[in-house]
Amino acid sequence: MVLSKLMPTISLFYGISIQMFYEDHPPPHIHARYNEFKARYDIATGAMLSGELPKQAHRLVQEWISLNTQSLADNWTRMEKGEQMEYIEGLK
Repeated sequence: MVLSKLMPTISLFYGISIQMFYEDHPPPHIHARYNEFKARYDIATGAMLSGELPKQAHRLVQEWISLNTQSLADNWTRMEKGEQMEYIEGLK
């Protein structure tokens, strides 16, 4: 699935929304939102860069990143080029 440039949500699972914003700054990262919580995660390492998520949501995001590191890196490259990003399947 190819996403609209207006829709930065690249995955959704267990109530966790994963977003990547156009014209964002390095290092390559994602934004994870769960209810009122939000955090930024490094794509290469899965480390939380800032913010806060409940422990279970944090573990799920890190697992998802580890399973999708290459797809995330590819989306970051697309984002930098101004191209449309692709949806990445969530955890099941």
